[in-house]
Amino acid sequence: MPRPQHFRRIGGLPPCRVYKPQGVPQSMLEHVNLTEDEWEAIRLADLEKLLHEQAAEQMNISRQTFGRILDLAHRKIADALINGKALVIEGGRVEVSPPMFGRFSQPGSGRGRCRRRGRRWNQ
Repeated sequence: MPRPQHFRRIGGLPPCRVYKPQGVPQSMLEHVNLTEDEWEAIRLADLEKLLHEQAAEQMNISRQTFGRILDLAHRKIADALINGKALVIEGGRVEVSPPMFGRFSQPGSGRGRCRRRGRRWNQ
């Protein structure tokens, strides 16, 4: 029996949940599901340029787990881009942490319309 998965801390929610090729109806596309923790790993490693150790600490996971999440996220994004699939961001066992020092002030960051900030949930 596998160990239960820990909640992974994310700094905010994605501003958009679906990315797809232009000009093709979403109903005609295959989907690639990217979890919210994979989205956060991409944000921390590729956008914020944090070291894996620092990013793993922010997400409350080990560095090895962060590396596995990041590798899987890169593969999923490459599959969506190369094969013309829709990328859907949803799910995962996450907890949204409160904004830290104003870093997560963009839309969809857990402020305003989202009432789930700081609580745990499983999608």
